Amino acid sequence: MGPVEVDRRRLLASAGLGAALLGGMAATPALAAPAQRFPYRTLPLWPGAAPGAENVTVTQRSVLRSANSAPDDLAWYGITRPTLTLVQPARPNGTALLMIPGGGYERIAASPDGGGIAHHLAGMGFHVGMLLYRLPYDGWAAGPDAPLQDAQRALRILRAETGAGRTGTIGFSAGGHLAGALATRHGDRTYPAIDAIDEGSARPDFAALMFAVVTMTDPHAHGPSRKNLIGAEPSADLIRRHSIEQDLPDDLPPMFLSAAVDDRVVPVENTLILHAALKAKGVNAPCHIFDVGGHGFGSVDDPGGPGHFWPLLLADWLGRQA
Repeated sequence: MGPVEVDRRRLLASAGLGAALLGGMAATPALAAPAQRFPYRTLPLWPGAAPGAENVTVTQRSVLRSANSAPDDLAWYGITRPTLTLVQPARPNGTALLMIPGGGYERIAASPDGGGIAHHLAGMGFHVGMLLYRLPYDGWAAGPDAPLQDAQRALRILRAETGAGRTGTIGFSAGGHLAGALATRHGDRTYPAIDAIDEGSARPDFAALMFAVVTMTDPHAHGPSRKNLIGAEPSADLIRRHSIEQDLPDDLPPMFLSAAVDDRVVPVENTLILHAALKAKGVNAPCHIFDVGGHGFGSVDDPGGPGHFWPLLLADWLGRQA
């Protein structure tokens, strides 16, 4: 039996997701999206208006992502009421995930109930909190740090609400950039404390970045994300500050990276640049680069893409972090 076959058997065996992974996960096979939907509730992030709303005039709205979209496949614009949608697993495994969807910092692609990926992860035993965050160009006083304010607040709420032993983050596309900012800038006090929740740490215990926007530097920056986050002609300081790979703290949480070579939206070099920076810092981060999958291969019910496997790879890695 060759090494490839051994590795494949190990990967498929982890679909059972029992005591060997993450302390007794639910036994839902991760090779197919579960039909079951789990209980969920949506919480406001802020007890009143979000910080820095004085000059904000946008109106929050949601529309179908395309003419053929399902009724819950929405794109959100002008977010003024950021929220955290908590999906409750039937058999918690002790780990909570702050899930951050993407949209190029122009919109947020998200379903009201958290979406299929959130419920799939809940089927694996994870507490999942899906973040609907503010967009940086809508007039918020914090500008490009407005999404990070929401992510820091959301992580604190998720940790307090679930009481999970570990609370990390997983982000997709531009949401991966925000997850990376949360991991690398968790020590920044981006807003004044408003209640006891803010006494908690904003450092995630781990961060998973999926086909993520990483760098703001040419030639591999994702142009729309950069423009929406830091403007059409950003200064060198803004570019450096918002390039995840350029300022990795010593207390960086463990990171998990994945992307596809054939991604035509966010160049795979974003993930490779971050992996190289982590390696230079002495951090051994897994980096799963698939040959196919394009942009957005996160869908766990796509029979032709790596969506079948990344949840298993993530679960296996998390099991080895315990």
